[in-house]
Amino acid sequence: MSTRRLTVAQATIRFLSAQYSQRDGVRQRLIPGVFGIFGHGNVTGLGQALDEVGEDLPFVRAQNEQAMVHSAVAYAKMKNRLQAWMCTSSIGPGATNMVTGAALATVNRLPVLLMPGDIFANRVPHPVLQQVEHPLGPDISANDCFRPVSRFFDRIYRPEQLLASLPEAMRVLTDPAEAGAVTIAMPEDIQTEAFDFPESFFAERTWHVRRAEASREEFDTAADIIARAERPLIIAGGGVLYSEASEALDSFVTTHGIPVAETQAGKGALPWNHPWNLGPVGANGGSAANAWAHDADLVIAIGTRLADFTTASKTAFQHPEVQFIGINVNASDAAKLGANTVVADAQAALRRLNELVPVSKSIPGRQEQVAALKTRWDEQVDALRKPVSAPVPTQANVIGVVNEVANDRDVMICAAGGMPGDLLKLWRTVDPKGYHVEYGYSCMGYEIAGGLGVKMAAPDREVYVMVGDGSYLMLHTEIVTSIQEGRKLTIVLVDNSGFQCIRGLQMSSGSPSFGNELRYRDPQSGRLDGPFVPVDFVKNAESLGAIAVETSSLEELRQALEDAKSNDRTTLVSIRVDTEARVPSFDGWWDVPIAEVSDEAGVNTARLEYEEAAQAQRYFAPGIISFPAD
Repeated sequence: MSTRRLTVAQATIRFLSAQYSQRDGVRQRLIPGVFGIFGHGNVTGLGQALDEVGEDLPFVRAQNEQAMVHSAVAYAKMKNRLQAWMCTSSIGPGATNMVTGAALATVNRLPVLLMPGDIFANRVPHPVLQQVEHPLGPDISANDCFRPVSRFFDRIYRPEQLLASLPEAMRVLTDPAEAGAVTIAMPEDIQTEAFDFPESFFAERTWHVRRAEASREEFDTAADIIARAERPLIIAGGGVLYSEASEALDSFVTTHGIPVAETQAGKGALPWNHPWNLGPVGANGGSAANAWAHDADLVIAIGTRLADFTTASKTAFQHPEVQFIGINVNASDAAKLGANTVVADAQAALRRLNELVPVSKSIPGRQEQVAALKTRWDEQVDALRKPVSAPVPTQANVIGVVNEVANDRDVMICAAGGMPGDLLKLWRTVDPKGYHVEYGYSCMGYEIAGGLGVKMAAPDREVYVMVGDGSYLMLHTEIVTSIQEGRKLTIVLVDNSGFQCIRGLQMSSGSPSFGNELRYRDPQSGRLDGPFVPVDFVKNAESLGAIAVETSSLEELRQALEDAKSNDRTTLVSIRVDTEARVPSFDGWWDVPIAEVSDEAGVNTARLEYEEAAQAQRYFAPGIISFPAD
């Protein structure tokens, strides 16, 4: 057997350079590049290997380890999970900085390959710099934090372990049902250890991303249930987009007259103005979808994990005999809410069901109802986006202006806080990849780093990053990386002086404002309720190399965004908004428990309202539909 003597790090990089993914005949690099920040735990191992043998793997030097994972995840999302970047860090804080990114990837079912440095396998110099000495054993390191947030975890103690570990890592990365973070911890001494690896280990390999097909029984059962439904509803999740199933969804709903509601990850599966698209559903849903969901006798959940925002904390579906069909590549997600499962790829399932389900005779009447709900919802969105005469615009106004300036193929990216909910309701997209919001993990700081990943995945599209001042202050350093890499972003910074989303939730729960606004500490009260702290975001962004503009009106905002189109590098446009103006809820409820006892009268009132609202919660399991009190 022919062999090649390489270090573990060199072998790893050569192996990754030869991996490809393929779906529907389209073949591409599985690992298109590496994000990294070097330290003593990876610079002489993986860093040396990337320099020597990584010519096929572009290296991007990030500014923050958490941010580089966000960039990698956003890239994978934009590429429909068919490519996954590798991220490498040193041991200690560099590694644990990536844990948040790992959790985000796994929650959102998006593939990313993480290779943090680790403590010495030979244990000779223990304890080494940044080692956590755990009383349960010397084999535990800080990297064990990755175990619960990874879909696959391994630690390489011997060179030959790569022969089994790396192929398994690639299998998980390319399995739509198991996509998430893959973590391979690399002890710093093992990275530099040499071994005679089989030459065949480095041969090109293509991983075929399958379109899973359900059993005939699953399809027949689903088709029969759909045929008998009088008021069906489809909930389109991210799996519809990752499967590239928009065309199949359009054909199915048009043929069978079934309205569609959107999740955060599934928004854009159909254009906003599609006659069967009712818009967002759930806690952040709109009036149209929530009204239809309330009385739906069948909910067909496609490519969604049915999180609490989508189900309005299990209050959205109130038909006494509602049934569920779960279409998902992941069997666990497909079975949620006691659903009849169709464990299959979204595109393949929709095409098959389109053949099996007979055309309903009730489509004309149903279409008339859907059209009326859509008309009312569109009017509500128009009213919220309409400019106000107040001296300070609302966040809804800003969203409307950015949406109008952006072209159909441009990408809007956001995450966390109140803006994703407003965007879900108010942003109008016609392109399946035009709306990119990370809300599975709702991670502040994702926005700019994620925007970089999107731009790297789609360099021909303009990318609009919408971010609040609180999230910007948490993690904005990838502005530098965007300039370093020549990846222009247009960042719209909406300044409302703090965490106003949580402040709004706090005050609606009966509590006074406390701890959420960006204010000076008042020497008299001893609390953070003094004047607002002024932050010059323009100077901050300029200091990082960006073009930056402060605007004070919607007209100035619109002009600055138009000007930004011709700028040659990342541009930040800042605008202050009304801190009190909020987009209302449209019969969507979110379960946030209120204190059962309190000296605050407002809290006691809110508790009574909470208990009343919670009565609408339902428990769904196979053959069981009940209220908690039952």
